[in-house]
Amino acid sequence: MRTCVDRLAGDGEHTIAEEMAQVKVKGLHRVELRDSKGRPDEALLEIMYRRITVLPPLYKQRRYPELRLTVIYAHEPTMPAGRPPIEWKLITYLLVRSRADAVEKLDWYAMRWKIETFHKILKSGCKAEESKLRTADRLANLISVFCILSWRIFWLTMLNRSVPDAPAQLAVTQTEINPLDLIVKDTPRTAQAPPLMRSLTKLAQLGGYLARTGDPPPGNTVMWRGMRRLIDIQLGYELAQKGCGQLQATRDADMTFHVNRDAQGFRFFHKRINFLRAT
Repeated sequence: MRTCVDRLAGDGEHTIAEEMAQVKVKGLHRVELRDSKGRPDEALLEIMYRRITVLPPLYKQRRYPELRLTVIYAHEPTMPAGRPPIEWKLITYLLVRSRADAVEKLDWYAMRWKIETFHKILKSGCKAEESKLRTADRLANLISVFCILSWRIFWLTMLNRSVPDAPAQLAVTQTEINPLDLIVKDTPRTAQAPPLMRSLTKLAQLGGYLARTGDPPPGNTVMWRGMRRLIDIQLGYELAQKGCGQLQATRDADMTFHVNRDAQGFRFFHKRINFLRAT
């Protein structure tokens, strides 16, 4: 886990930071990251580690014992341009005997953000906690489905950032691309974008993403909002293509409209529905 409190260590006459200041650099580790604008960057970290006896706070020392833990420090030795430096202070009960062991623990910690983001989508996007199911089996089945949906939203978000030049069909189907192209107009940003980035940016625009030139890549929140809207739109689009019972509606004696099987009929259908709702 990551620590931000400088606990007492050893015999209680010094702190963890004071003891780690005496530790030599055990190796270097290069990590890939992105800045606030979503641009790729690299950081070179110095790694230090030591097995230390960590004491509980003074007012809890009668109730809790001292612990023998491994402290790992990883930080950038120089100040990077355009972003704050990386400085990780980790504490683990696992043994670290080499640089490879320390890098393994750092990689585990780096996955924490992805895990928390996945659970955010599961709870806030899919609203798993708002279900009214009363049995554990039903709740487990629901969460299983939500996990698949949450994974896809998170995957789409990261795919848009890591491989934007990939074909759009890698992430979305043609029946999802068609209504996106019909409903969401191209912006200067999406007009020149690669196919995958273009489709996923339009999906995010359905969820409220503005897609301005200086905006960072879309996040998970606009992705799940856009996906929720796209599912409803896609259903209507497919029904319009099939003719769905030759759907007709009449307003007054001389007003009828018919839903065609092509994209033009789909737009015409929605314009008429909006007109009827407004009047």
